[in-house]
Amino acid sequence: MGSTGLSNCDIGQRQRLGITEPISLSGPTEYDVAKTRELEKYLQDAGLYENQDEAICREEVLGRLDQIVKIWVKTICRAKGFNEQLVKEANAMIFTFGSYRLGVHGPGADIDVLCVGPRHATRKEDFFGELHKMLSEMPEVTELHPVPDAHVPVMGFKFNGVSLDLLYAQLSLWVIPEDLDLSQEAILQYTDEQTVRSLNGCRVTDQILHLVPNIQNFRTTLRCVKLWAKCRGVYSNVAGFLGGINWALLVGRICQLYPNALPNMLVSRFFRVYTQWRWPNPVMLCTIKEGSLGLQVWDPRRNPKDKYHLMPIITPAYPCMNSSYNVSLSTLRVMTEEFQRGDEICEAMEANKADWDTLFEPYPFFESYKNYLRIDISAENVDDLRNWKGWVKSRLRQLTLKIERNTYGMLQCHPHPGDFSDKSRPLHCSYFMGLQRKQGVPANEGGQFDMRLTVEEFKHSVNAYTQWKPGMNISISHVKRRNIPAFVFPGGVRPKCPSKVTWVSKRRSELRVSGHGQAEKSQVGKELGANNDRKRKQAEDSGDDLRNSRSFSSLPPSSRDVHEDGNPVSIANSCSVKCDDTELNCMSEQKSEKPDLNFSGECPGDRETDGSVKSNSQIIPLLAATDRSNFEEAEKVVIQKIVCGPCEVHQAFPEEPDELEDDLEYRNKVKDFGGNLANINFDSTKSVVAAEPVFSQKENSSSTHIYSNGGLEELEPAELTAPLFCGNPAPVPQRKPLIRLNFTSLGKTADKSS
Repeated sequence: MGSTGLSNCDIGQRQRLGITEPISLSGPTEYDVAKTRELEKYLQDAGLYENQDEAICREEVLGRLDQIVKIWVKTICRAKGFNEQLVKEANAMIFTFGSYRLGVHGPGADIDVLCVGPRHATRKEDFFGELHKMLSEMPEVTELHPVPDAHVPVMGFKFNGVSLDLLYAQLSLWVIPEDLDLSQEAILQYTDEQTVRSLNGCRVTDQILHLVPNIQNFRTTLRCVKLWAKCRGVYSNVAGFLGGINWALLVGRICQLYPNALPNMLVSRFFRVYTQWRWPNPVMLCTIKEGSLGLQVWDPRRNPKDKYHLMPIITPAYPCMNSSYNVSLSTLRVMTEEFQRGDEICEAMEANKADWDTLFEPYPFFESYKNYLRIDISAENVDDLRNWKGWVKSRLRQLTLKIERNTYGMLQCHPHPGDFSDKSRPLHCSYFMGLQRKQGVPANEGGQFDMRLTVEEFKHSVNAYTQWKPGMNISISHVKRRNIPAFVFPGGVRPKCPSKVTWVSKRRSELRVSGHGQAEKSQVGKELGANNDRKRKQAEDSGDDLRNSRSFSSLPPSSRDVHEDGNPVSIANSCSVKCDDTELNCMSEQKSEKPDLNFSGECPGDRETDGSVKSNSQIIPLLAATDRSNFEEAEKVVIQKIVCGPCEVHQAFPEEPDELEDDLEYRNKVKDFGGNLANINFDSTKSVVAAEPVFSQKENSSSTHIYSNGGLEELEPAELTAPLFCGNPAPVPQRKPLIRLNFTSLGKTADKSS
């Protein structure tokens, strides 16, 4: 169990960690000690700790890998004709990072490893060439999967059953010393971008361990948060949620704010703080430093692309980067709701009305939406499927971004982070996305979302895979909730009723039992949203105060005013959807999505011309109240000051996300899908029709057709003549009926062919 607090001599040192003063230096109570022991037992019973034999096996594998890279670098030195003295001195080293280095890995978890080599050992020819060849010839190595074109090039494989993700950093040194210190800024000199990104993993991990006040408490809290994130389906950087390093940074910041708290309190404050966080205010463990090498750091005032980041979580090592650039509007919504749920449960736990099981209950993904996209992929053999699966999974986030872009954020996607396999269909797997209209969007008569062209655009980009082989196929279809295939459920059996009483449904039942008559439904909504409304109002009041402060008012007017709901093109008639809220997920009301980039601490733009940091006019008061009620009230005020402060305002919805810029060329070179699409120019500033499924407000008996295929609607391309504008649309000839996903009815409808 973590220590019960820091000594008095440590407090003066530890309170300086972070960009603000701590919220509280209070030590743990007897309740905290008991609940922390309970939490640690829960994590132990959940199988989050590896046994001694597995730990020894991992160490042996890392030792063997270290020998391999040393042999590899000497081999390439000889092959390139270097003299024997240089061959003798040639060296390469490996460093671990990520969950293994942080000490929060579990049984069977991957080990993130960085190989550091000299300047003459290149990435393309030597690392992905010669080293890949050496590994492929070893019987201990299986499932070797190189990804040289990734944002951070990686070679994944298993060594004696231990999964490894191996990165490479090519330094400018002729000889790699055994006592190499990766924390030194000088090692980044004369390196390429891929090396900087690869080194960043190790440098960030070491900085996190250096910046948290109590490593043991940090580790226990992080294990808890990671388990919660996996149970609730928000643990996946690739899917647009957060990965291990992101959660570590978020937990690290809470540890800085409560340096003497035990994991029980840290978990509670984790949800309390991030429920109120005013995204896209950045989370930072330390101030952003410019450095001496001129490398680009995260700075929304200087770098236009940084303005589009919705949930910035900044890495503490130079060059400081946003580690959560994958987050989209849809995935941010999901995580915001999950933070709110976690906060409510932690408050209920303090009142003995909930337990740890309630916090970790799995998210009922296939019970939460009426409409889903199903992405099926297949290949001809196991190796091809593994490669194809990795590529498609890495691109699925683009589908979410494309849907958001083409509907101006009115249609929200909830990607499931995992894949599902049907045992009756070998060499095949499926991904799913829940779909719903954004809350607050008015449902206009005849409004619909036509996604066919969006999905065909996505499929075309996926099929541009450079290692594509015959048999690698992808299909995307619409499926209703009642027609979700059985193989996605545990044991392959579809539950006849909701699999489990959820936290929200339990609260609804309690309110029914208490008896509220005809006002029951409205009371449920008030009860579920009251706490969040209060927090949102407090945050807005604090934001208004800060906007009137000197530091915020100094920003240009264009930076202070953001209107998320303002769309460049009126699309009310083409994209509005009527949504039956009773059949959607019953989560707490979402916080206001209007961004306010206030945060406490240094903003990249708050530097003087000489690089020094301006003095922070807002001092965060330290809490030391002994009375619990007074402490909680004071804490709320302090939290508001932490999450609100002056900084550059981001644009709420990017005109063109970075990940979609690569598709511009494709939009002007669309292949023929049976109709003539070759001359269509996809303009992201216009309302685009014909993308794949169509979301319709209601059925029209005179122009609909009931499908009889059991609910699975394969999304076929439409033959178009022009995109739809807000004026009178041009006629749209179609060979196949439009597929409509009706939010108000579970029936399947489609327009008749013209």
